[in-house]
Amino acid sequence: MFFDQDIAHIARVMMPSLIGDFDGPILPAEYWRRRLHELLEGTHLTRAQLCALDSLLLQLDDLEARGRPTPAGKNASRENVLI
Repeated sequence: MFFDQDIAHIARVMMPSLIGDFDGPILPAEYWRRRLHELLEGTHLTRAQLCALDSLLLQLDDLEARGRPTPAGKNASRENVLI
């Protein structure tokens, strides 16, 4: 039961905390990756729990590959910044 609650909590708050605000992420990807790997070390995880954790790790991989998204969901790049 605690695993399900932890997974649901991470699924709700991970992306908003990674998007953060204009100063950057509230919590970095390394924090979320560590939390997910700690859950993966648990015993007796169900297939659904493993799939949920895998999905969240894939989201982190995708986010890191694309760079930090803007709140609108687009990639933040120097070309998008008006000076």
